[in-house]
Amino acid sequence: MTHFAPEALADFAKAYPEEPHILRHDLIGHPLLELEALAQLSERLPAANAEHAYAKQPIGVEGKPPRPSISVAEAIRTIDTSGCWVALTFIEQDPAYKALLLELIEELRPAITPRTGAIINPQAFVFISSPDATTPYHFDPEHNILLQMRGHKVMTQFPAADPDCAPSEAHEIYHTGGGRELRWSDHLLPKGRPFPLHPGEGLFVPVMAPHFVRNGPEISVSLSITWRSEWSYAESSAHAFNAVLRRFGWQPRRPGRWPAQNRGKALAWRVMRRLGYGRIGS
Repeated sequence: MTHFAPEALADFAKAYPEEPHILRHDLIGHPLLELEALAQLSERLPAANAEHAYAKQPIGVEGKPPRPSISVAEAIRTIDTSGCWVALTFIEQDPAYKALLLELIEELRPAITPRTGAIINPQAFVFISSPDATTPYHFDPEHNILLQMRGHKVMTQFPAADPDCAPSEAHEIYHTGGGRELRWSDHLLPKGRPFPLHPGEGLFVPVMAPHFVRNGPEISVSLSITWRSEWSYAESSAHAFNAVLRRFGWQPRRPGRWPAQNRGKALAWRVMRRLGYGRIGS
């Protein structure tokens, strides 16, 4: 079974891994992605993999927002009125969702491996949101496609290589165990590129590209499929090694974006980890 049209796969192959773009999919109405199926999934997953928060958040937050008092399953079943945002994480723990993830990844593999090598650690996440929800400004370490199933939203993406949008220090904090939330300032907004997403559309998000998301006036359901590559792990390791250099008073050069490989710093950090120094958050 195929879920992406040939033209969508061709566009993805041209743009991957650094250019955000829209691609079509045929997952609307998939039984695994209906609300009741997702509520039941939330009850099967470990508690740590079923997160929820209040839907209306500022673009910029410090740390994790407070949790509502209702259960995650109840928040999903009443998502039109609960005023919640729900994230079901690492849903590939469930065999049916793992099978769906791997179907999608296999379609993308011919475009991925020539550019960034082997697909490492494919994972999937589902986001269910009440009307007018906001996902605050942050970045993620994976190659990511966000597939819209229901409702519409606008993701505003910012250049991954721009230190004004995500300072080197923010990368270094994240890759040595800190949070992924980023400090927001309204002066950044002109650098953002808004991508409206409707059911049947997906959006490719490059590794560590800062973004925030605003939902429309109806409920929203999205599936995120992600994977890592040796390139993405090397970039992570290079940022972590830079954190060490910065602690010793250096002003290290920011790791390069693809196709730069960042091998020297990545190797140095991995040696330090084997010797028991520090930890990496991705």
